[in-house]
Amino acid sequence: MDLQLIIPELYQTFLALFLFVYTLKQDGGEETPAFLPVAVWIGVIASLAGLSARGMLAWDTYQIDGLSQFFKLAISVGYAIAMQNALRQPTLETKKRADYFLLLTLSSLGLMFLSSAVELITLVLALELSSYSLYALIPLRSTDRDAAEAGIKYILFGAAVTALALFGLSYVMSWQHTTYLAELANKPWSIAENPMAVIGLTLFLGGFFYKLALFPFHFWCPDVYQGASNETAAFVATLPKLGAVVVLVRLAALLAPGLEITNILAVLGALSMTYGNLAALAQRDVKRLLGYSSVAHAGYVMIGLVSGTPQGLAAAAFYSLIYILMNLAIFWVVCKVSRNGENVTVSDLDGLHKRAPGLAVVLAVSAFALVGLPPTAGFTGKLFLLSSAWNHGYNWLVVVAVLNTAISIYYYLSLVRHAYTGEATAPDVVVGRGSMTMAGLLATAILILGAMPGPIYQLALSAGMTIMP
Repeated sequence: MDLQLIIPELYQTFLALFLFVYTLKQDGGEETPAFLPVAVWIGVIASLAGLSARGMLAWDTYQIDGLSQFFKLAISVGYAIAMQNALRQPTLETKKRADYFLLLTLSSLGLMFLSSAVELITLVLALELSSYSLYALIPLRSTDRDAAEAGIKYILFGAAVTALALFGLSYVMSWQHTTYLAELANKPWSIAENPMAVIGLTLFLGGFFYKLALFPFHFWCPDVYQGASNETAAFVATLPKLGAVVVLVRLAALLAPGLEITNILAVLGALSMTYGNLAALAQRDVKRLLGYSSVAHAGYVMIGLVSGTPQGLAAAAFYSLIYILMNLAIFWVVCKVSRNGENVTVSDLDGLHKRAPGLAVVLAVSAFALVGLPPTAGFTGKLFLLSSAWNHGYNWLVVVAVLNTAISIYYYLSLVRHAYTGEATAPDVVVGRGSMTMAGLLATAILILGAMPGPIYQLALSAGMTIMP
């Protein structure tokens, strides 16, 4: 085996093993490892080093290509930022810190495996590796009852959806006689020719719709965000969605515009956008609001997947990358505003521009980006998505997306309104220089990718071309 092909995975495995040994130490295992803030960024360098790697491994079940390396880099960056954010976590007991970071690392490793898996059973195994860590992470919020409830919901619903996906996998295997994506791409996928295979694939996709929080697999999302600690919610709201998107991008090669299953995805996308945005209008808890926002954004990603073009796949990949930047930026603000780890309501943002002017600016940039206003990356990403689906049989979906963007303006800009026009009754927010620098870098990245998306979009387009030449 050529180990140079899997440098990002090797480094992440090494880091997980090191953290595992660290958790066993009797004297130092209860504290945050001092090497961790630097080690996570070395992982980003390892992913950059593996960006040009290409090849097949493990009896062609594991593919190293442009798409997998693009998403591994995005996962490494998101993991590094999420870990940096989680270093200060008021609601996490000291004795659980090392275990917490180990579980985050294992989940990210599972997502990296997911990026390269090109065989259905391998996909399921990688998905479960990334999921089991989250099942343990979500209830880790001291003795909070909401955290326990969120953990139970996530486990039970996750188990049900996994069973559904495995049931669907059995149909695909029995009716298409292969589990390799490359061979499945040459099989018929219309209901008239192979109805049981279509039903099986739809059920199998349910497992990834669950991760993506796509309607009607979204029911866990707002409750889990609300019950988990702010730092855990920031991780759950971002990286697992990258894993789901990369799999859906690979499976999109099976879908042509006009097929029944493609139309199902388009309808689910429209329902997800509409339900997510309308439900978010009534939320006062910022994490619940972001949970419903997540449901809506899952619908936006579907626009690129149903277009049946490399440009659509590139748009979906590009948008999923900037989505994690936008979400990590706004969750960074939420974590810093919450002094003791409590949930933040919309009213808690009142007068933020006086209490922490820098955080208020970051909040405004990330909220504008989530709406899709220029000159942010959110605007550019939505433009790529909408233009990729136009004139490919889904003009109605583009119209639905535009209407939903108009609806979302109300609740996203409501956050900015509270930050800039509300009275500052709460104490000042104390933010360290390093923390403020990271927040500033996230906001700057959102603005730079909005003005100059070319290099990253071209990278995503090259990845899309490998799937759909």
